Amino acid sequence: MFGAAISMGTVLLLLPWSTTSGRSTDLVTALFTATSAVCVTGLVVVDTGTHFSGFGQGVVVVLMQLGGLGFMTIASLIAMLVSRRLGLRMTLIASRERSTLSLGDFRRVLQGVGIVTLSIEGVVAVVLAVRFRTGYGYGWGTAIWHGIFHSVAAFNNAGFALYPDSLTRFATDAVVTGSIAIAIVIGGLGFPVLVDLYTNRRLRSWGRLALHSRITLVTTGCLLVLGFVAIASAEWANPATLGPRGVISKLWMAVFGSITPRTAGFNSIDIGSMTDEGLLATMILMFVGAGSAGTSGGIKVGTAAVLALVVWSQVRGTSDVVVFRRRISERVTREATTVVLLGFGAVMVTTVVLLAATSAATLTDALFEAISAFGTVGLSTGITPDLPAVGQLTLVLTMLVGRLGPVTLGMALVLRRRETRVRYPEEAPLIG
Repeated sequence: MFGAAISMGTVLLLLPWSTTSGRSTDLVTALFTATSAVCVTGLVVVDTGTHFSGFGQGVVVVLMQLGGLGFMTIASLIAMLVSRRLGLRMTLIASRERSTLSLGDFRRVLQGVGIVTLSIEGVVAVVLAVRFRTGYGYGWGTAIWHGIFHSVAAFNNAGFALYPDSLTRFATDAVVTGSIAIAIVIGGLGFPVLVDLYTNRRLRSWGRLALHSRITLVTTGCLLVLGFVAIASAEWANPATLGPRGVISKLWMAVFGSITPRTAGFNSIDIGSMTDEGLLATMILMFVGAGSAGTSGGIKVGTAAVLALVVWSQVRGTSDVVVFRRRISERVTREATTVVLLGFGAVMVTTVVLLAATSAATLTDALFEAISAFGTVGLSTGITPDLPAVGQLTLVLTMLVGRLGPVTLGMALVLRRRETRVRYPEEAPLIG
């Protein structure tokens, strides 16, 4: 499905009427833009607002919607497939913890994803359109289109913007950046968590939420707070980013700067002017991403949380990994370790290729771009448009791996699991 959508988008973006100049876009640019839109990344090699015509921008919106809604649906169905794979006995035992991943049918998942997506996008689009009209003097047609475009990009964590400076011109506008931030967070939680919250809204009991939901919500909150503190500390006195702003503006921009690396890709701070400390904090947030079965990329917060719990249990010297009075199985910890290490390997390979492809990129720039592509974030230090074709095609492949890799790898690890018939004598090599 993703391959077909990318191919269709590439062909449409190659058409002369997709550009404002009336000339066809070159193949690599069209392919890069289509892949970035379908994988809801947001990395660009041309300015979306000036290079593409209304038709071309419409193609980008459709591709973002297909990529976000389609991935959400597929990932949720995979979660249901995994639940079925557990068998009736395990499903009954785990039914309380898997209330959001019940064995419903395809229609239920598709309708749920569609309703959630269109409802949130519709509300955010209206808010943005009214703000653009009343606060910035846009005509109603332009205001409505900009509202729809950025609403779809925000909920799908895509990061495409119709402005060459992303959202830096709205950095202190709480209505614009606030509504976009809310859409980013909701889209990044994932469909299972949203359904779980809706199902348990009347019970108002934290303990009745599925374990996945509780882990996702707690880890998301911790990362947002830690990201805010790290970015605010690193950029507070930087004259090229937060330095000239007032205290309230600094705090709000740091909050937004902590939210957008969760694979959204919008920025209200000039990424290329950030300090090394700020870039490092952003890269960590980009690599982790947001919730499973949502519109985000990265290794997912659940994976990062499981690994953190493994480390904590080892430090404490306990044999079981326990959270919220539930024991995490050894199988899950191995799967999480596999996903993280393979993701780290993909980032390293991409970084090496980018460094070899151009002498203009520093190690920091190449690593930032690689993590942004793998995490389907879209933030950039500014080197992407200047990369040679081999570098841009490498990022195309990395975006695909980052978008589809973690979920398909996770499914494969679960569905291919089988008991070992032969067990060899145990021995422990030295560690550390």
